[in-house]
Amino acid sequence: MADRVLAPGIESAALAAGFSTALHRAGLPVSPDRAARLAEALRLVPPTDRAALYWACRIVFVSQQQYLARFDAVFSAVFDGRLDPAESRGDPNAPPAIGSETHTKAAPSTNRPTGAPEPQSDRPPAPLPGSDSADGENDGPERDAILALASPDEHLHDMAFADLNPEELARLQQLIARIVLSTPTRLSRRTHPSPHSRDRLDVARTVRAAQRTGGDPITLYYARRRPRPRRLVLLCDVSGSMEPYTRVYLSLLQGAASGARAEAFVFSTRLTRLTRQLALHNPDQALAQAAVTATDWAGGTRLAASIRRFIDDFGRRGLARGAVIVVFSDGWAEDDPADVDAQMARLRRLAHRIVWVNPRKIAAGYRPLVGGMAAALPYCDAFVSGHSYAALTEVAAAIRGDPLASIRPSVTIQQRTP
Repeated sequence: MADRVLAPGIESAALAAGFSTALHRAGLPVSPDRAARLAEALRLVPPTDRAALYWACRIVFVSQQQYLARFDAVFSAVFDGRLDPAESRGDPNAPPAIGSETHTKAAPSTNRPTGAPEPQSDRPPAPLPGSDSADGENDGPERDAILALASPDEHLHDMAFADLNPEELARLQQLIARIVLSTPTRLSRRTHPSPHSRDRLDVARTVRAAQRTGGDPITLYYARRRPRPRRLVLLCDVSGSMEPYTRVYLSLLQGAASGARAEAFVFSTRLTRLTRQLALHNPDQALAQAAVTATDWAGGTRLAASIRRFIDDFGRRGLARGAVIVVFSDGWAEDDPADVDAQMARLRRLAHRIVWVNPRKIAAGYRPLVGGMAAALPYCDAFVSGHSYAALTEVAAAIRGDPLASIRPSVTIQQRTP
């Protein structure tokens, strides 16, 4: 099997694209950039056996423990179903490989005399449940993976939030609440003891130890600053123009506030902090309390005033310093664009990264010509749509700071001065 990993005529790009498609259909959060990374890895270091291919794919596509079992099943299905990668890592609780299950069927009872010939049946085998035909025309490991692992809500992934009916919207809110948003790391201010001499010398601890040995620093102590994730701050526009997307974005805010300890704010005519309300682990109770707390739902948009209050009341006191700020808004504001420009400049000086999520961006021929959006865009590090569940992959990548071409602003903007 080792020589069949990358057989002649199979390009690494085609293999990466096909495997990423199977993973996406199985419900894993797979982005095009990860498929490109796998193709590049396979091109630079072609795997010599199935284990090497498995680890190359796993390192690229699996970033959370919860997706590991599903990834193993898809990998086993795509590559002929003859290898369960979980066996190589000694996981006794891993699900069996697709296609590796043993199917037994009880022999039908018969009164045929001993030694009588077996009757020959010209009836073709019955097709598997859910198959399109019995001729095996579309059979294959990729199809098996899709039949066994495709999410029943897959059709919702590419649908715009504004096009969902109430039942679909309720189901999608449950999926979005489980999305994990991660931010870049920074070095903490506090130092921690380190056994490595390559770290900086802990002078205070070394001097205290020297006092016990007559002032001679016999033992040198070292310290290091540990990395920690940057703070995540989410500002969501709940004005009338954003109403088709508000409920979905609030589910994302609730999951981030309860899971990633993010700070959550909503704004329309005024700014309201909802971190405490959305931090509840019960999504229905959290959203209900948020609706009671914020009283200006579906009103006008005071973008500049809301950003000014956030900076004055929270940002300058440390909430925005070095943080990743995510703004969910279409930019349709009642404020003077000059005021929006001034407040975004202040926010830019505090934040580490600003991500703007505008669901109108996906429209054909869209240009950020609205006054508020045009004034805010030069200060943004990423400009994404976030109009569907699949598009939230770009939002998560922009928050992490991944250098993807798809998350860069699609229009030419002036460079801001430091």
